[in-house]
Amino acid sequence: MANVKILEQKQAVIDEIKDTVSNSSTIVLFDYRGLTDGESKELRRALRESGSDYKVYKNTLMARAFSDLKIDLNESLEGPSALAFGSDAIAPIKVLSDFAKTHPALMLKVGIVDGEKSDQAALQALAKLPSREGLLTMLAGGMIQIARDLSICLDLYAQQKEGE
Repeated sequence: MANVKILEQKQAVIDEIKDTVSNSSTIVLFDYRGLTDGESKELRRALRESGSDYKVYKNTLMARAFSDLKIDLNESLEGPSALAFGSDAIAPIKVLSDFAKTHPALMLKVGIVDGEKSDQAALQALAKLPSREGLLTMLAGGMIQIARDLSICLDLYAQQKEGE
């Protein structure tokens, strides 16, 4: 029988994983084999700049936490896995995807984005989306264009009325 203290420590880690998953908008499992210590620090720094982070847990503990949360990711828990998480739905995916372009050792496995399971193809598609700030800029540009067109129309209408 396992030591009670060890079981309590494992349960504390499982609870930590469950809290992390529950409080995050996005989680991504990725394979970090082959990354050097410096590259891992660089990845962690890039994730923190985007308001995200990652942590390495034992696969068995992640599997227990996921099963408690009724999330089926067991087929992705083969080999070393790290768990990236963040409150922004796209930020951790974009950072990991960009980092994987320059560091081929990093490989995205699977993710949960806003409660929906996403495979590698879906994660790559999400990584191509513009950031929240980029989308807001596009929205503002579109709204300014409408206001500009309206002002031109009103000016032309005013000129036409003056000519009559």
